[in-house]
Amino acid sequence: MGANLPRDLGSSQQSPAETLRLAMTDLVASGLTLAACSRFYATPCFPAGAGPDYVNGAAAFENPQGLAPAEVLALLHRIEAMHGRQRSTRWAGRVLDLDLLAMGPEVLPDRKTYLYWRDLPPAAQAQATPPELILPHPRLADRAFVLVPLAEVAADWCHPVTGQTVAQMRDALPVSDLEAVRPQPG
Repeated sequence: MGANLPRDLGSSQQSPAETLRLAMTDLVASGLTLAACSRFYATPCFPAGAGPDYVNGAAAFENPQGLAPAEVLALLHRIEAMHGRQRSTRWAGRVLDLDLLAMGPEVLPDRKTYLYWRDLPPAAQAQATPPELILPHPRLADRAFVLVPLAEVAADWCHPVTGQTVAQMRDALPVSDLEAVRPQPG
C-alpha cells in the first residue's frame, strides 16, 4: 500500500499516511481481518521523477469471508475510489494505491502467464497492463519499497514460483535500494 499525493478534502488536505491508516480501517470494516501491519516508510517515487516520494507500508489480512482473489482486488479498488483515487496514466501519482501482492500459494492465472508478466522488459512494463489479475505481483521481488515493509508482516511467506521467502528476496536487493526505504517517524 502506498500514497504520494495528499487527499483534497475541500477546506483541508489529508496526508498520505493518514489516507493509508483510514484505508486499512475501511478494509477491516469491509470484512477483512487485519493480521499485521508494518511501519510506514518514505520511499522514492517509482519510476524516478514521476512525482513526490511515497509513503509505503504493508499489511497482512485474513479473509474470513473467503473472497476470491478477483473479489479482493475489486474491494481494494473500491476502497481506493472511496479515498479519491483516479486512474489516469500508468505509474502516475496516487492518493492511494492498494496492491494485492499475493494470496497464499496462489499463482494466477497460471504459471506461464505469471512468468510472461514477471519477465516483461521494463520499457514494456510502462506501456502494458495485464488484462487479468496476476498473482503473486509480477515485480514483487524487484522492489525494495514493497519487500522492506512486507518483511515486517510476512518475512517467511514463500513465493510459490521462486521458492524464496520475503526475507530472502529483500536481502537479495542492492543495498542502495534498501537504504532508500526510510522508516517514517511515529
